[in-house]
Amino acid sequence: MSHTAPQSPAAACTAAIVFALPVEADGFAALATHRRETRAAAATIHEGVVEGRRVAWCVSGTGRAAAAAATRLLIAGHRPRLIVSAGLAGGLDPALRRGDAVAATVAVAEGEPRPISLSPFDRGRGTGTERLAIVTVDRVVATAAAKRLLAAAAAAQLVDMETHAVAAVARDAGLPCASIRVVSDTADEDLPPEVAALAAAPSAARRLGLALGAIGRRPRAAFDLWRVWEHAVVDGRTLADALCAGLRHHG
Repeated sequence: MSHTAPQSPAAACTAAIVFALPVEADGFAALATHRRETRAAAATIHEGVVEGRRVAWCVSGTGRAAAAAATRLLIAGHRPRLIVSAGLAGGLDPALRRGDAVAATVAVAEGEPRPISLSPFDRGRGTGTERLAIVTVDRVVATAAAKRLLAAAAAAQLVDMETHAVAAVARDAGLPCASIRVVSDTADEDLPPEVAALAAAPSAARRLGLALGAIGRRPRAAFDLWRVWEHAVVDGRTLADALCAGLRHHG
């Protein structure tokens, strides 16, 4: 059972995992035993045992700054041997299908000249490409046209809003970093226009308010957003399976 405890140094763990959103973390958290929580000023850190490995994880919120702060918190409190950026991502490569779980090998970011090599992890399904780059950006890339432009500019197969920031903090701490992402939308798919605002909302209450407002303005949004949510729940379970497979290789 989870409980609140004051922050204190913890035993070294196999991996520390940074999720951006609760729906990304829920499937993994449901598999953990011997769970406990540590409430820090900026976030709640969760600990537990998955696949016989001690792990810690945090739901950071979206964006580079939030993900970097959560990574620093996990490193300081849990001395992990591996950092993992985990969650959903947009597909930029037409070969990637919705629901594919893939492990990027390189993290790049707009405005950052240096790519960061990522640690091998369970590859799951994917393109089979030797180099699989994930580009981190500061906004939701919502249209197929925007994805094509970004794929060409960044030479990347996936897009998210956190991985490069997590990898940069891990690199500075001398730790390996892996990225496990499930493709939530394909290269040729347009997202509902409300998704960007919902992803940036700071709380569940704010997301609910934005969703209700969107439905009032565009009734079709109710169906579109429900479908996105259903897919995200399923993708969260796929992500949990991929993380478990990776942990079995990082004992």
